[in-house]
Amino acid sequence: MKTSVVILNWNGRKLLEQFLPAVLQHTVDHETEVVIADNGSSDDSLNFLRTHFPQVPLIVLDKNYGFAEGYNRALQQVDAEYVVLLNSDVETTGNWLSIVINYLDEHPGVSAVQPKILAQKNKKYFEYAGACGGFIDRFGYPFCRGRILENVEQDQGQYDVIIPVFWATGACLCIRRKDYFEVGGLDARFFAHMEEIDLCWRLNARGKKIECLPQSVVYHVGAASLAKENPRKTYLNFRNNLFMLYKNTPARSLFFVFIVRLILDALAYFHLLVRGKFSNAKSVIEAHKDFFKMRPGFRHDRRENLKNRVVDDIPTKFNGSILWNCYIKGKKTYGRIIQN
Repeated sequence: MKTSVVILNWNGRKLLEQFLPAVLQHTVDHETEVVIADNGSSDDSLNFLRTHFPQVPLIVLDKNYGFAEGYNRALQQVDAEYVVLLNSDVETTGNWLSIVINYLDEHPGVSAVQPKILAQKNKKYFEYAGACGGFIDRFGYPFCRGRILENVEQDQGQYDVIIPVFWATGACLCIRRKDYFEVGGLDARFFAHMEEIDLCWRLNARGKKIECLPQSVVYHVGAASLAKENPRKTYLNFRNNLFMLYKNTPARSLFFVFIVRLILDALAYFHLLVRGKFSNAKSVIEAHKDFFKMRPGFRHDRRENLKNRVVDDIPTKFNGSILWNCYIKGKKTYGRIIQN
């Protein structure tokens, strides 16, 4: 099989019912398969799939391993040149996959790509998690073409040029399976959130390219597993971002980056308190406590990542501060911040 589109499902029966028919319609051919990997669901997802989609291969995991390890285990069980990590809440369009695969066929130096991601609930706008390709600033804050922090742009074709990006969203990530496992796959300790950015950082550091193909379009619901304001999501985002920085930041800038991040995270904590989001504020503290407790377990990974890097300064990494540009300079779009 040339391409395996793998949908990781966890209690997503309603999402599968809504979106799987279009995925099958727009995707399956003699070189492509759609596979559902069930991450220990407790709803009737498996019965639904076996009854209504018996032709779809199933990988049944014995428990919920989270996004990261769930995909690691699932991708070990498929045999394809290209694998697509596709969220169960993604609505595909005609030719979304053929555009991506043809591009990878023609550009062997590109390891991973993502399509343009628009919001499924308001299709004129980019979707928060991925938009038109992801980037990161020097302090670990992710942003996208089409989304700066909470500011999401309307899609007016302003980002329809194919460009290299720092990270591709895990909502719809197409990657060469060989490259995925060569750099270690997703870090299971992240469980969920930021794991695809960590993966892409390792790809970039090893000289592998990641690009966004806006000619391919999908629509993403987003926040299907955890709501945006969920304290658990706050915890995972803060903790995993620190893991990612520790694993990948070069030694010459690690101390400065962490000092600044401690200050910024303290400000975020007090901001949440002022807004009355006490559970989310507590999650920030818990994230830092667990990071420092778990950090020794990441030392080996840090040494390996730095040893295997062949690129010292990743061109798609923004060396400024996205917070400074957005809140102090008032630049709230990618086009205004990144002039070239």
